[in-house]
Formats: sequence, C-alpha cells, structure tokens
Amino acid sequence: MAKDLQADYAAAGFGGDLALGQRPALVVIDFVQAYLLPESPLYAGVETAREHCARLLAAARRAAIPVLHTNVAFTPGGIDGGVFFRKVKALRAFEQGSPMGAFAEGLEPVAGEPVITKQYASAFFGTSLASTLTALGVDTVLIAGLSTSGCVRASTVDAMQHGFIPVVVREAVGDRDPGPHEANLFDLQAKYAEVKSLVEVEAYLGGLQS
Repeated sequence: MAKDLQADYAAAGFGGDLALGQRPALVVIDFVQAYLLPESPLYAGVETAREHCARLLAAARRAAIPVLHTNVAFTPGGIDGGVFFRKVKALRAFEQGSPMGAFAEGLEPVAGEPVITKQYASAFFGTSLASTLTALGVDTVLIAGLSTSGCVRASTVDAMQHGFIPVVVREAVGDRDPGPHEANLFDLQAKYAEVKSLVEVEAYLGGLQS
C-alpha cells in the first residue's frame, strides 16, 4: 500500500509553517527565451507559467516591493561555467550574445529592477543577490521562474540558508516535466520554504502595511 506522503512527512516533523514577513521582494529566476522557444534545447513548455509570472510581477509592482531578475550568461566556451557547463550541454544556449538569453516577453525588467547575472543554479551563488536583499531590509523572498527542479530549487534553499523566508509561487514556476516539478514543490514545502498559490500571494501583497 502506498504511503500517505503528507501524513508520513508530518509525523516525522516536516512541513512546519513559516510566517511571512512585512518586507518582501520578488525574485524572478531565469525567465528567458531559452525555455520558451521550441527550437531551443531547453524548451520546457512553460507558457502558462509565464502568464502567471506576468500577473505576479504586475502585483509586485503595484505593491511597490523590490523586484529583481536573474539571467544566465557564459563566456564563449563556458570557462566560467566550470563543471556545470560541462555537465549540461544545453547551457551553451546561454553563451554571451545568444538570443536565447533574452528575457521573456512581458517579463522584461524595468528601470530600477536589478538584473543578477549568474553562471550556476542558485541565484545566490557567486552573486550580489544576498547582500542586495539585506541592504534593502528584505525578510521574505517571493520566488518565481525556471526551472522548479533546478535553479528555483537551488535558489530557494539558498534563500533559506541566508536567513530569508522563501515563498515559491506555485503557478509562477515551471519545469519541463510535471513529475520533477511536483516532487520538488512537495519537498520544498516540507523542508525549506512556503509554497503558496498565486491568489494567496496576491492577497498577501495587497495586505502589506504601508
């Protein structure tokens, strides 16, 4: 008989609740053309997630919270990508100058929204993201983007490890297959973060104290 995973994890002490803070920021992770263009080796069929992410981005801008974006760029040949670049051949799509690295339509940064360029999975690894969020007084990080099992997961775990409350917005993240997508959302909720619906996050942003 299959276990009831929710009950099994709860009995083991996983799945506690994290209270969301009053100083959130939104981090949109790698929502770029490489995942949306069918000719790309990284195409993931995440058009619906893009639409939801655009809605989340609009809500964050209305609430006037900090918004940050990440992208990926490698020196031609990938020397700055190290083992990661050697392991995942599709990352060649992010060599400097490739159109695959352009931001998705409707998710382009606007003036005042920093772009954090990274070479590895986590948005925090080797970047200024943690220090920027700390300088802004942020206590809660809303996380959207791609992919759930890769850069979203790595960034969420690192957000927690840097002392921020991570909130993964369920409809605004995506992956190339529903299996890894759902498994990682389950595990992130159990151990590292809050996984909230877009409606819940919109209500949270609407209720922030000015």
